Amino acid sequence: MHHRRESLASGAGSWPLHRGSIQLMLHPLRDWLLQQGLSGQTVTFVITGVEIALVLTLAVIADIAARRIIVRQLENIVGHTATAWDDIIVKRRVFHRLLHLAPALVVYVFAQPVLDGYDLWIEIVRRASLIYMLLVTLLAIDGALNAGVDILQSSKVPRGLPVKTVVQVLKLVLYSVATIAAISLIIGQSPTLLLGGLGAMTAVLMLIFKDPILGLVAGIQLSANQMVAPGDWIEMPKYGADGDVVEVALTTVKVKNWDKTITTIPTYALITESFKNWRGMSESGGRRIKRAINIDMSSIRFCDEEMLGRFSKIQYISEYLEKKRHEISDWNAERNVDVSDPLNSRQLTNLGTFRAYVVAYLRNHPMIHQEMTFLVRHLAPTEHGLPIQIYVFSRDQVWSNYEGIQADIFDHILAIAPAFDLRIYQSPAGSDVRTLLGGLNTERQ
Repeated sequence: MHHRRESLASGAGSWPLHRGSIQLMLHPLRDWLLQQGLSGQTVTFVITGVEIALVLTLAVIADIAARRIIVRQLENIVGHTATAWDDIIVKRRVFHRLLHLAPALVVYVFAQPVLDGYDLWIEIVRRASLIYMLLVTLLAIDGALNAGVDILQSSKVPRGLPVKTVVQVLKLVLYSVATIAAISLIIGQSPTLLLGGLGAMTAVLMLIFKDPILGLVAGIQLSANQMVAPGDWIEMPKYGADGDVVEVALTTVKVKNWDKTITTIPTYALITESFKNWRGMSESGGRRIKRAINIDMSSIRFCDEEMLGRFSKIQYISEYLEKKRHEISDWNAERNVDVSDPLNSRQLTNLGTFRAYVVAYLRNHPMIHQEMTFLVRHLAPTEHGLPIQIYVFSRDQVWSNYEGIQADIFDHILAIAPAFDLRIYQSPAGSDVRTLLGGLNTERQ
């Protein structure tokens, strides 16, 4: 400041030209103020104030020019391109945030010449400018990372990649480094000194960042083992989750349930606890149908000629019956079996014929996957009858369509069973008991 007063008092010829263009523009104003009889100190304060106002005005102009000219030109260029990634970058305001560096750069550059002699204020203004530029750069990188996530999710990148988890980890590291850098600028110390002090706070930091650390480790394990990814259908009853995974984040996994509610599960819970992932079913191309009907065992009998005559008219099993009758006839003839008694000979049963019909019906069903597991089998008899289980796979995996296919199949099977002289077992209903009691009362009368 003493240097500036001496320069003002010595006249125009000794004005320090190294101060730059702003000072040169203010020569007439300085000379006029000196002619008005103002002291050198007063003129210094006035000139400094005017210089500060001019720098701030220049910073505002730089900011407006950056936003209204550069940004609009970029938006115009992006709007005329065929690619989508540049639209995402503009949408995430990466350039908008980055161009906020312009006013800070103006202030930083002109702080030294304008505040020459005010060393403390130069240091404060420059540090504040650097912190502001650090914040702007941080926000611009944050936007670029978000844009990268959007671009990758909209592309054909495999859905198993934990893009969002990796980006959140990068953001955590980025914000931590930026915080350390900002503190080092404020206190005027090297960042290495702060990092050395953080070593003593490791236990506290581990406690504060427990969930992010656990989530990071869990996210890496989930990715490495390909356990879960956005789009997977998972079931986790403990957390009430049954639906599609919509987001795998650093600390949580969001599941959109079939009732449209959202369940949030800690990421590390998917590592420490069990859950069911239906991805294998989705990737297989089929969805399992596993259901049984119970046959009243008292309705199972050998087929007589009248029954075989009726069954032979059924299109699906006419060839099967013809082949089977010849096979059984030849078998009995080779062994000289007395066919007059069914106990001595090999015979067809109505249940075996019904099972053959179900197999043929499903083999001809257009929505049943013929290359996957295909079973029509007997289960162990129970007090509820003999279960005949259908174990096949539907070609359509969409839930509503799958349920419709399954319902149509069992509608048909339940309706066709009486044609084979079979009864479907069901526990007596109240109406059955009333009918039975009513019949007993009638007999007594």
